[in-house]
Amino acid sequence: MRVNEIFYSLQGEGSYSGTPAVFVRLSGCNLKCPFCDTRHETYKEYTDWEILQEVMKYSPCRLVVITGGEPCLQLTEELVNLLHMHNCFVAIETNGTMPLCDGIDWVVCSPKFGFCPNAGLKLQHIDELKVVYNGKGQDMSLYDDIRAEEYCLQPCDVGDADENRRILAETIDYIKAHPKWRLSLQTHKLIGIR
Repeated sequence: MRVNEIFYSLQGEGSYSGTPAVFVRLSGCNLKCPFCDTRHETYKEYTDWEILQEVMKYSPCRLVVITGGEPCLQLTEELVNLLHMHNCFVAIETNGTMPLCDGIDWVVCSPKFGFCPNAGLKLQHIDELKVVYNGKGQDMSLYDDIRAEEYCLQPCDVGDADENRRILAETIDYIKAHPKWRLSLQTHKLIGIR
């Protein structure tokens, strides 16, 4: 498996924000989002067993977040099962354009309908829908028929402080008008951790 990095930190986004987690960032993505802040082109080849050994260095942490790029390009049921055999809770962060392997405990889907062509949703089950929001012009009706346990709206970080403040204010206004959504901030950026 092509692994960009494995590191231990706190989950910075969504329902598990603030929870200690081991992040397994896989290399490669099938989309090229203009705001992507992940440098996932470089990698080192790992076996499932080598990934497990790295993850277990951070025991007793149980939450393992498989991310990318797009992790569904590589993630296998065998790795998920191996992590479960060692008492891990496996979450995935995906753009939803590819089918999932079986056994994942928590599915975070962040569709990119408005940002990338060919970003159609292929998932049957989503625990947490996370939409990157860039302001009032974004067509949120695209997400009306997606069923999930949690609905998170995350202001898009465009790298400009004034523009980010505008997007945050518009995100808050949207959530107040549509209370099924809740605010998801990239707290790891706000507090200066990975």
